[in-house]
Amino acid sequence: MVETLALLIDQTALRMGGKEAILFVRRGGLESRISYRSLQKVSDRVANGLRGLGLRKGDRVILFIPKSIEQVVIHLAVQKVGAISVLLNPKLKRDEVEYLIKDTDARALVVGKREEAMIRSIDERRIVLAIDTDSPFAEGKLFPDSSDQASHPEGGPDDPAVLIYTSGTTGEPKGAILTQKNLVQDVRNIIQIWEIREEDVLCHALPLFHVHGLCFALHTALVAGAKVVMCDEFSSDAVLHILSQKEGELACTLFMGVPTMYLKMIERLEGTKGDFKHIRLFASGSAPLLPKDFERIKEVFGREPVEREGMSETGMNFSNPYRGLKKPGSIGLPLPSVKVRIVDPEDFQDVALGEVGEIWLKGPNVGPGYWNKPHETEAAFADGWFRTGDLGRVDEDGYYYLTDRLKHIIISGGENISPKEIETVINHHPKVVESCVVGIPDERWGEKVVAAVVVKQGIVLTEKEIKDYCKDHLLDWKCPKEILFLDELPRNRMGKVMKEEVARLFPGRGPRQSP
Repeated sequence: MVETLALLIDQTALRMGGKEAILFVRRGGLESRISYRSLQKVSDRVANGLRGLGLRKGDRVILFIPKSIEQVVIHLAVQKVGAISVLLNPKLKRDEVEYLIKDTDARALVVGKREEAMIRSIDERRIVLAIDTDSPFAEGKLFPDSSDQASHPEGGPDDPAVLIYTSGTTGEPKGAILTQKNLVQDVRNIIQIWEIREEDVLCHALPLFHVHGLCFALHTALVAGAKVVMCDEFSSDAVLHILSQKEGELACTLFMGVPTMYLKMIERLEGTKGDFKHIRLFASGSAPLLPKDFERIKEVFGREPVEREGMSETGMNFSNPYRGLKKPGSIGLPLPSVKVRIVDPEDFQDVALGEVGEIWLKGPNVGPGYWNKPHETEAAFADGWFRTGDLGRVDEDGYYYLTDRLKHIIISGGENISPKEIETVINHHPKVVESCVVGIPDERWGEKVVAAVVVKQGIVLTEKEIKDYCKDHLLDWKCPKEILFLDELPRNRMGKVMKEEVARLFPGRGPRQSP
């Protein structure tokens, strides 16, 4: 039988039986739990229910639903059908969701009760399942009338399994395709390099609509047979409370986070040191971890963080060793089966050791391309190699470093943000001529979004008006934190806006420096 993610988790469920798979903890006090045996049984029943609605292999299913056990169960059921999971941020605005529905041509949408009315008003042709995630999870909650007969996972290794939407330089989000082979390779790599085992307990405070929280954390833990203590969202107080537990059902051994999470928890501890020696792995990714913050985490949490690197298009690619030398500022060593080239972006020839070039990746972890984006796929994927758009170098010990980005994507708090998307919104304002959005260094978020705006002559426009306009059309973390009004944008001789010059115009700021 072909290995698929759902098959691996079912095999683990048979081995784990009644062991608790997920303990879901909400800040309001609500707790829900599900065992491995129930996870298999309920996901089988939901898969049969989805087939009863007409869903088939290859159909796209959007999960526009709050983080919950229900979300996990439905995602696994979609995998068993052989359909494609599209997990979205439940806080997306209407325009953003409408674009993604059209781009995926989703057959069905699974939504929370609060999102149901908006989704039904967008397109009545789609199958819409509204799920109540505010009440505790129960086995009979989902498709109670469907059969829970074993649903053998469908699909082959090269079949698309998940679409992870990532911001693109064109301003339109791109759906990175991850196949069953990609997902399986990813979990096997992480289990191997971080020695994940069934005795582990993962504190899961990441969202499930990114590869970090979905693939690296959730999938890996469930395939390994570990327990997941799942928070509905990140809160410094809540996570610190969980991480401080040495005994009981909340006691954890693993934590995966982004640098911003660690910095917020360090701030909350106010210079005190807790006892976290029972946590054997603190992993950090999704955004650069400054060497000074590496040392702060080591001092406060008592262990060196394991910094790693991954992408929506590839899963995890690099990691510092769990046992061995961890180099601050480095993303570490390539994972098993991951091949790496560092090439001159002009002539595509490999550069010498230690020199900076564009990082190219190849291996069974690398996805086949972007959904419905043939031109972007052709530009980024060639002969099995993925051109990451990231500049980096490798040292004499084989450790890799990211030094800059060819693309202008902004990474703020672990979130990828497209400047073009924000510029498009600002430029639609009736008082605006044009705008330029860039990211500037920020100690708290890594980078923060700022915008330079040119206003129509003789018109008065305030910073508050621009920020309010953006909040009406974009997620809060995409909205500019600072606005600078200019008579014109700086351009080169070819008329192209010089983003580096724009960044330097913000007081005391400039482009991110290479580590």
